[in-house]
Amino acid sequence: MENFVTGILINGLLIGTLYAIIALGYTMVYGVLQLINFAHSEVFLTGGVVAFEIFRVLSPAPGAAPGSGMNPYLVFAIALLTAMVVCGTLNILIERLAYRPLRNAPKLVPLISAIGVSLILQDVIKLLEGVQGRFQLAVNVPEAFTRTVFKVADTNVKGIDLTLLIVAAVMLFGLNRLVNHSRVGRAIRAVAQDRVTAGLMGIDSNRMISLTFLIGGALGGVGGVLFALKFPNLDPYSGTIPGIKAFSAAVLGGIGSIPGAVLGGLVLGLIENFLGAVSGLVFIFPKLTFLEAIKAEYKDVGAFIALIVILIFKPSGLLGRNATEKV
Repeated sequence: MENFVTGILINGLLIGTLYAIIALGYTMVYGVLQLINFAHSEVFLTGGVVAFEIFRVLSPAPGAAPGSGMNPYLVFAIALLTAMVVCGTLNILIERLAYRPLRNAPKLVPLISAIGVSLILQDVIKLLEGVQGRFQLAVNVPEAFTRTVFKVADTNVKGIDLTLLIVAAVMLFGLNRLVNHSRVGRAIRAVAQDRVTAGLMGIDSNRMISLTFLIGGALGGVGGVLFALKFPNLDPYSGTIPGIKAFSAAVLGGIGSIPGAVLGGLVLGLIENFLGAVSGLVFIFPKLTFLEAIKAEYKDVGAFIALIVILIFKPSGLLGRNATEKV
């Protein structure tokens, strides 16, 4: 029983951390513009495609002699930095071309624009990889990331799992320092609170909004690289479901709240992983045979039911604040 619970907690923590990284991209943009950037799931997928291409070129082919090719962690660092630059730049272009002209339009209009950009990016990825004859992308993951590093109560912790936790911790620490302990962060928070007043105080709102999209896109790129190593089979639609779950995690934690996005990701990951493993409880409680019918395929349904129930009692999210409107 102890090993079973430990496995659920570890795996839930890992997948929840991944959701949290992606969710931060949603919550950063929403916190400043009150815009749900549905194209973020494809920005995140672009990071995975960048990882695929870099590991394809720089990593040794499967079956190559040990020690051949570049150091896998150096390749990972190159993939991570490249994905951050590419995805951050892509997010700035999306904001400049698709969102900024609609900034004063009714809120439904930018939302439709975001969905349109999402579909366009899916087809662009499909076109670029399809020209090479590749629709399904099998990432060439080095053995260093698939090898078991250590065990916790019979649960294998692989190289990619440890890397995921370390990168997430560094990114969250850096984001917290930037947003809460720097002049740029204060400017971003000022624009989020009152764009007009921030402009009167000499803050360039457009510049801060572009910077927010840059940071959100870079976080999406990091999430895409980690996702590609954790789940190394990609296609042009691989960003959709993780993107929806990450957005749900941001809502669960309190959309617009950075700590809320992290907490929401972890909670959603734990709930999902527990429901995916419920059928395994029949080995511990043999009389509960009905649990055999609950397969891992139903974990998404259960996770979203849990999400709905939580939001019924806490509509603003776990760490969100109830907004009041002045009339």
